[in-house]
Amino acid sequence: MNAHSHTQPARPHPATSEPATVALAYRAAMRKLAGAASILTVGEGDSRNGLTTTSVSSLSVDPPTLIVCVNKTASARAELARRRSFAINVLRPHHRFLADQFAGKDGVKGAARYAGATWTKLETGAPVLADALASFDCELEEAIERHSHLIVLGRVVSARITENAAPLAYWAGDYRTLAL
Repeated sequence: MNAHSHTQPARPHPATSEPATVALAYRAAMRKLAGAASILTVGEGDSRNGLTTTSVSSLSVDPPTLIVCVNKTASARAELARRRSFAINVLRPHHRFLADQFAGKDGVKGAARYAGATWTKLETGAPVLADALASFDCELEEAIERHSHLIVLGRVVSARITENAAPLAYWAGDYRTLAL
């Protein structure tokens, strides 16, 4: 044995660790990542649906493309596949009730999630929150199934922002407001 070698206890390989323990640690660690609270909206009229998400990320500027992860059990999944277009609406602090509605709190489903807000459209016809911090109108480019989710790639065909407004953030399991 030379002076540079050390004996260390073997670390368990992630694949051999207790899955439930790893999942709990992963969930706790992910809650330390702050994210913008957004809602994905899809459909028209009574077929409108949507969901709350904090998993929106930029993929590319050229061409403008974003990624959002959607649980395969989400009620909006079928309408998303059918319409092949959607909008991402980045929420502001006064939209917290929408974050709850689109998360299905109190059993709110489908088009009922749109109550209490003003909606408009951009290029694709997907519902766009009129006073969102930012809205991205997207065509569904691809949906990749991995584990419990779909990785949705959205080609941005139009975007709109509200200047001088604060975001609604999600951190440590709760909504937060960031000062300007």
